[in-house]
Amino acid sequence: MQIIRFAELKAEPWRNGGGVTREIARQGAADGGWDWRVSIADVAKAGDFSAFPGMERVLTVVEGELLLLTVDGAEQPLEKYRPFRFDGGAATVAKLPTGDIRDLNVITRTAAFKGYTSIIELSKKRAHPVFEGQLAVLLQGQATVRDSGTEPLELGRYDAVVGSDADSPEVLGRGFLAVVSLDPVTAGN
Repeated sequence: MQIIRFAELKAEPWRNGGGVTREIARQGAADGGWDWRVSIADVAKAGDFSAFPGMERVLTVVEGELLLLTVDGAEQPLEKYRPFRFDGGAATVAKLPTGDIRDLNVITRTAAFKGYTSIIELSKKRAHPVFEGQLAVLLQGQATVRDSGTEPLELGRYDAVVGSDADSPEVLGRGFLAVVSLDPVTAGN
């Protein structure tokens, strides 16, 4: 079972100085770039988003009230825990009408992967499994994770659990969990 501790992730400043990103995980690509990346960003100032041509983004506000995104001229309000999908190469500008926010970013190479983010309310009675091709990020509350061969381990806020089909980790607790699914794109899809 693999847990990625948020407290151990290095904050990388953005090129435009508007915030920082902490990369949770990525999968490399043949061209030296990546096919997908999952990260948490702190947005402290309004401004342009970096363009990722050939990529698709799913952005979810996980802390703060509201993010106003203008994507290719169309304004889109993003409220907490409501994932929003958009073209990574689109001209994107952010406004912070209610102050700083933190977001969960899933970016996938369009021809290689499709990313999904689901927000799950945890239960103390029924564990939520995390399967192969998924990451589960504790957004709020208290939770433990275990697989069949281990004692439960405490999760901190924004800690991530890497999924597995062989011995699926299970998250149990109270609060909210983001489940990120990264599905390979096959010919014909």
